Amino acid sequence: MATRKTRKKQQPAPARPKDSARLLELRRKIDAVDQRLVRLLNERASLVVEVGKAKRADGTPIYAPHREAEVLRKVLASNKGPLSDRAVEGVYRELMSGSFALEQPLRIGYLGPPGSNSHAAAVKQFGSSVDYEDLREIGGVFTEVRRGHVNYGLVPIENSLGGGIVETLDAFKANAQQISIYGEVQITVHHALLANCQPSQVRRIHSKPEIFQQCRNWLSTQYPGVELMPAASSSRAAQIAADECRKALEIGAEPGSAAIGTALAGQLYGLNVLFPRIEDDPNNITRFVIIARQNARPTGDDKTSIMFTTDDKPGALVSVLGVFQAAGINLSHIDKRPQGRERWTYTFFVDALGHREDPAMVAAVEQAQTHCRELIVLGSYPRSRRIL
Repeated sequence: MATRKTRKKQQPAPARPKDSARLLELRRKIDAVDQRLVRLLNERASLVVEVGKAKRADGTPIYAPHREAEVLRKVLASNKGPLSDRAVEGVYRELMSGSFALEQPLRIGYLGPPGSNSHAAAVKQFGSSVDYEDLREIGGVFTEVRRGHVNYGLVPIENSLGGGIVETLDAFKANAQQISIYGEVQITVHHALLANCQPSQVRRIHSKPEIFQQCRNWLSTQYPGVELMPAASSSRAAQIAADECRKALEIGAEPGSAAIGTALAGQLYGLNVLFPRIEDDPNNITRFVIIARQNARPTGDDKTSIMFTTDDKPGALVSVLGVFQAAGINLSHIDKRPQGRERWTYTFFVDALGHREDPAMVAAVEQAQTHCRELIVLGSYPRSRRIL
């Protein structure tokens, strides 16, 4: 006699809890606010289109740092919460990015490859609605801005851990009086461990030697036996790790390659973020400058960057610095590079608080020139108050 198999009775899926009447009402209100926001955003956009027409008619630059600073200052002053100033600023930076596209498409040059810290900094500053050009090296960013192939460039000039970026200082020497510093951006540098495998499967990690150094303590604790593979850049490291993971899967092997780089590099090259912030020092900040062919207008809270070579006489540097002290002008930064044409002579770079058009700054620069073989104002621009 055939036996009948008894089927296990399928249990019904657990019922989802119904949304409360209070929650439904709050969502309805949010939807209504969203509709008003879209109408207001498009009303603002219509005004932006008219602004673009006026700028093109009289040759006014599309991107104006003094106006950006003014807009952000007013917006943040009116923010009463609960959104943080950082969140509101992020919204408005993206809104201004869309405004650039309406007024006139912008092209921003940066030190690549795509996914680099410079690329991430450019996106944080200019948003996702502009075009970005990987110009491969810092000197190339200066060249393409000077030639007008890109509207603006973004280059690193100083790191809180490593000091001045020598390639940028040298590029300013090579392009003196042809390029102006138009703005500055401060970015917190975060390193992420990127991979397409489980954390326990990581057998090798690719990145720049400098990044390995900045994550040394974390790596020695979490991955003491893992092979560290030097790469030319963190972006290239992400490309290599993604390729190795893909090839391992193609041959049926277990992937085990990872990279340390930006979260943006993970998005671009198809790697998951295993751990988002693995740097030993959370206060690793890089200052970038925006370079342009035009000068920025005063805002009332500005910096002026100056490059000079002193006369070959005792106390010449002290005399230059003393001019700014006597004028009551604070120097917030000083750096130097070998002058290049003569041994043991240097080109100095200083940041002075104030605008080149301020009467005190005009007088100080004129007097400082009397102690210098050469003095060039690299640009005046709004002082960055926030770290993005």
